[in-house]
Amino acid sequence: MLQVGIFTGYFPYTLKVQAEKIRALGFNTVQLDLAFKDIDFSTPESITQEKAKRVRETFRDHNLPVCSISGYTNIVHPDPSKRKQKLAYLRALLRHARSFGTPYVISETGTFNTESDWVSHPQNKTEKGFHECREVIRELAQVAFDHGAVFLLETYVNNVVGSIEETLRMFAEADHPGLGLLMDPTNYFESHNIDQMDKVLNQIFDALADRIRIAHAKDVKRSEADRSEKHVDIDASEAHTFRGVGAIELPAPGLGELNYDLYLQRLTRKHPNIPIIIEHLDESDVPRAKQFLDERLRVNGL
Repeated sequence: MLQVGIFTGYFPYTLKVQAEKIRALGFNTVQLDLAFKDIDFSTPESITQEKAKRVRETFRDHNLPVCSISGYTNIVHPDPSKRKQKLAYLRALLRHARSFGTPYVISETGTFNTESDWVSHPQNKTEKGFHECREVIRELAQVAFDHGAVFLLETYVNNVVGSIEETLRMFAEADHPGLGLLMDPTNYFESHNIDQMDKVLNQIFDALADRIRIAHAKDVKRSEADRSEKHVDIDASEAHTFRGVGAIELPAPGLGELNYDLYLQRLTRKHPNIPIIIEHLDESDVPRAKQFLDERLRVNGL
């Protein structure tokens, strides 16, 4: 059976209160956002084995094993000093991942856009841009491997790696035991392919199923009116306030057009016990989203 979890970042409280609230909602795993009202994880130096163990043991005490860690950052930021800072933090997460209780640290592949981590840039789809991203990913995979961890890349259409073909190419050229895939099928959809939902879902899993380590649960639909970069006003990181760009909106699970039955069927064909982590919502919507996902799992016998 799939293990249903949630990002901790949707619960803006102290560590212990986060764990209490998430467990009370019936979850049995979490993806860690290192954002707690009582512990600082803001710099690479602030990530220590002692603090990591405290986080791990608190969630374990509440029967909430940590399945992955959010390391979301722009790994190809065009400003060299900013890229250096961002990668230093990501390396620190990879070095300490096992102390938090999981080998998996996740980030998208970034954009050369200086204004937003989710808006495309012409260099993203050039050979130069791809090669630059590949070298960063190779280095992160090696750091992960050296510390018993795995760097999971998450594709997103506006980033350097955003399509099935680009994902396959990255795994071919950055082939490494320290590299895996975060599966979020909504991140592959654009206005030109969202009307081919089942075809694209099957293509995703036919090509990439063997690489998957963790899965996410949000939704996707056309944005008929608002074509801007979309965010919501919640007490969370920018990665958690984001809701889509341009013609595509990325709402909470059950509020869009994703064929969840097909998604879950294909996911469990090779990964019957994988953690699936709910996202793109606020705290008040968590019970509804969990009920939706639980119902789809029951209907499909998963």
